Amino acid sequence: MSKSRRGRIGPLLLALVVAGGIAYGFMPRPLRVELVRAHKGSLAVTVDEEGKTRVRERYVVAAPVAGQARRITLKVGNAVAAGQVVAWIDPLAAASLDPRARAQAQARVEAARASLQGAGENARVALAEAVLARQELDRVESLARERFVSQAAVDQAKARLQAGQATRQAAEYAVQAARHEVEAARAALLQVSSLARGGPAETLRISAPVAGQVLAVPHESEGAVQPGQVLLEIGNPQSLEVVVEVLSTAAVKIIPGGRVLLDRWGGPQPLEGRVRMVEPAGFTKVSALGVEEQRVRVIVDITTPPEVWSSLGDGYRVEASFVLWQDEGLLLIPTSALFRHKDGWAVFVVRDGRARLTPLEVGQRNGLAAQVLEGLKAGAAVIAHPDEKVMDGVKVQARGP
Repeated sequence: MSKSRRGRIGPLLLALVVAGGIAYGFMPRPLRVELVRAHKGSLAVTVDEEGKTRVRERYVVAAPVAGQARRITLKVGNAVAAGQVVAWIDPLAAASLDPRARAQAQARVEAARASLQGAGENARVALAEAVLARQELDRVESLARERFVSQAAVDQAKARLQAGQATRQAAEYAVQAARHEVEAARAALLQVSSLARGGPAETLRISAPVAGQVLAVPHESEGAVQPGQVLLEIGNPQSLEVVVEVLSTAAVKIIPGGRVLLDRWGGPQPLEGRVRMVEPAGFTKVSALGVEEQRVRVIVDITTPPEVWSSLGDGYRVEASFVLWQDEGLLLIPTSALFRHKDGWAVFVVRDGRARLTPLEVGQRNGLAAQVLEGLKAGAAVIAHPDEKVMDGVKVQARGP
């Protein structure tokens, strides 16, 4: 080979190497994507909102007449017994000698007696409803053993029984409170009558209507009080319920007796709850972003044993998840993998290193996962977060850790 020919071969090889490098640089490379596998699992569709605990039955102890209240020594958290004296009111002579005050005291006695009669009737109705709920539960459980009704019917009957028992207890508390009001009004009338006859002024004793703990003391210091002015509040902190304000569009999906999970209350495990009532009236609330929203209060009973959440108190924050639908053994994929395609949903399935557009029939879904009814098999590799670069047939490569 001549020197001139060898001199031409070197630049030719160099040109071929440069051309090959340029061609390789412009060759399309596989897109790096995140892949997930379609798998079997359980799915729950929930409505999530923040809520607050509150004592189910709060009793306000108020001044029955005008007078000079002594300093209240009870503090928040102190235990009180039913009938225990919790406050003292020294009468104001000028007001007590007023004939109109005597007539008003007589009228309060009559009103308190009427309230006591009404509370008694409500208690009898609540007792009858509780007995009926117990009989209904027995019948439903008997039918369930014969497989004539579903387990859901048994759960609903149990929920109605729990609600009936709570209503009965509340009615009994109302009778005790009404009886206390009668005693307080009668004591005020006796004192006014004694003063009108020129008798000595007696200190009025205010007693607790029920046993419980002091929740608040609005009027702690000594001073003049007016009829109806709140002196302190009493209740049982262990008889808690949860009040959750949900959007009205979500409230229509929540039914009484439905399951509720109460999380982030401070304990290691979520608490179980049941919907007792969805209030029939909504209200307007302005959100943190300044948007007016229609919300509805939902009342939840805590069904977990009280010893588990004994550290909870009145006005504590919880996160409530209302379970609207739940099932197990479903084929699931991340919701982020779905996108609209024609009139339905689709995903990109990776086969032989390429993304393949695959239409799906989707069932229930929440913010994290979706149920696949048709179009996909368990174990299929799906692109978790498809973007505008991913198209049908494009080469893809799994993104490494």
